[in-house]
Amino acid sequence: MASSLSLSVSVILLLCFAGAVSGQRLSPTFYSRSCPTALAIIKAAVTAAVAQEPRMGASLLRLHFHDCFVQGCNASVLLNDTATFTGEQGAGPNIGSIRGFDVVDSIKSQLEAACRQTVSCADILAVAARDSVVALGGPSWRVLLGRRDSTTASMALANSDLPAPSLDVVSLTAAFAAKRLSRTDMVALSGAHTFGQAQCQNFRDRLYNETNINSAFATALKANCPQPTGSGDGNLAPLDTTTPTAFDNAYYRNLLTQRGLLHSDQVLFSGGVTDGLVRAYASTPSRFSTDFAAAMVKMGNISPLTGTQGQIRLTCSKVN
Repeated sequence: MASSLSLSVSVILLLCFAGAVSGQRLSPTFYSRSCPTALAIIKAAVTAAVAQEPRMGASLLRLHFHDCFVQGCNASVLLNDTATFTGEQGAGPNIGSIRGFDVVDSIKSQLEAACRQTVSCADILAVAARDSVVALGGPSWRVLLGRRDSTTASMALANSDLPAPSLDVVSLTAAFAAKRLSRTDMVALSGAHTFGQAQCQNFRDRLYNETNINSAFATALKANCPQPTGSGDGNLAPLDTTTPTAFDNAYYRNLLTQRGLLHSDQVLFSGGVTDGLVRAYASTPSRFSTDFAAAMVKMGNISPLTGTQGQIRLTCSKVN
């Protein structure tokens, strides 16, 4: 897949206009004067981190997703617990699985040295997600910038708002619709599972109890994900066994042959309303790339703090 595919100017302008209408003032050139080296610093750090460990690309993308789905894209996921709130890192969908904090902290330190208290942690997550996808062969897009950082976090909202791997299409659609993301956005963003890994506890039930799974695929995975529950829960398997460290459309091709790792993956191709999109993305990589890039811009525009809201954290793991 060509890594230079970019979101069209018309889509960018439409999304910028939509943001302006709702009071958000994000712009792809937000740091052009205040910190002109910001994007280059982030890209260099992400490229190096992904080259050292390809899995880090998926981890950084996941951080952005898990941030935006809880209180909006405001870097709340990066906050450690305090005496006044319990943060999101210990929530069910996050504990023991979200990672990449050291890469974010390194980027933040470099940015603070270049431009004191200028670039938000929320914007770091948004740009690092894009650069991670590009580093592993996926599409590029112009990231809208100008988010500010929250001063609180919520374990309760992380537990309630992040889509679980056990959800069906109806529930997945509702979870994304609650964030003003369409069914197309949901199917396209699910394609992020074309790289990264999942824990055994999240796909064990599918291996042993579901029928819409390729038998050879299930048998191969059972060796590292045995029964009963609790045995090997943290063992990992690639979400895409075809090209596990490349960002491409193999995820959708796997669904066509019942090789989706998670229940929430395979339900996208199970005789329902999303089958057509899965087929389209499986056969037309360029369409997946375009829709994924557009969905990432929309997701990054979920309830950002702007203007004088929130703050620009000096350290991403704690408020100033």
